[in-house]
Amino acid sequence: MTNPHQSEVSLAPEIIAFLAAGAQAGLPQVWEAPIDVIRRNTYARVKNSGPAEPVHEIINRFIPGKTADLPVRIYRPTENPNAPAIVFFHGGGWVLGTLDIVDSSLTRLANQSGATIISVFYQKAPEHPFPIPFDDCYETLSWVLSNAESLCIDPTKVGVMGDSAGGNLASAVALKARDNGIKLAFQVLIYPCNERNFETQSYLDYATGYLLTTQAMKWFWEQYVVNEADNTNPYAAPMHAKTFKEVAPAIIITAQYDPLLSDSEKYADLLRADGVPVVYKQYDGMIHGFFATMAITHVAAESIDFMAQEIKKLA
Repeated sequence: MTNPHQSEVSLAPEIIAFLAAGAQAGLPQVWEAPIDVIRRNTYARVKNSGPAEPVHEIINRFIPGKTADLPVRIYRPTENPNAPAIVFFHGGGWVLGTLDIVDSSLTRLANQSGATIISVFYQKAPEHPFPIPFDDCYETLSWVLSNAESLCIDPTKVGVMGDSAGGNLASAVALKARDNGIKLAFQVLIYPCNERNFETQSYLDYATGYLLTTQAMKWFWEQYVVNEADNTNPYAAPMHAKTFKEVAPAIIITAQYDPLLSDSEKYADLLRADGVPVVYKQYDGMIHGFFATMAITHVAAESIDFMAQEIKKLA
């Protein structure tokens, strides 16, 4: 049988160089060092994202969550008193990640889309496992909708977005919004991890050698979902929703050489099967995490501009 992920397109040259430099650095894998060390090591990723673009206004503040006050960074690209809005959840396996790593990507996205972006620093596993990060993200959406007027946004043009674990959180928040009768304008899912199944084709094909590894994903899931029953809870593993009818239209972005590629392919199929409009775009030659690497590859900016154009169509 032909492997569906085999392609004539090889890794982009700049990605090959990036991976070689990472291998030479010899940093420990996520399961090989204390959490605080692993988190410190990820701060270096900010330099991969390149300089942030100037935007009309950036506001850093705290908002109330269920169990803690949450830091948010708000990007306002215009004076528009009724702008569309994106509630953004960053990646990092529910354990890692900062607002700064996606800062450059989000300033560009705000400028290109005309949308105000609210990026939240949700609480992290293993100290705060599911459902706490998910609750934080849903509470952020609720706060945005409740404060639409002071945020100068149109509450009918609000969507959710996230990369990797943030894509999982955006998928789950979109499901809960649907369940609670809230109509979102869109969901943007950048290589989301939506099921705890490590036997998919891409988990097998790209298990090692492409930055994110299958073993790392197993470790991340172990930190996030600690109760076995939650493996099939759709707010933890969105693939397990009983129905996807009436969830927000989806824009799904993937990388060719990514252990999570099959998750995105399957999720897109499930959404389409229940009548949800899906725009799906795979970036060949790319690896997991490319969204936040504008200093490494021109494809990062191209993907952001593509997402911005698609968001404009929906909001």
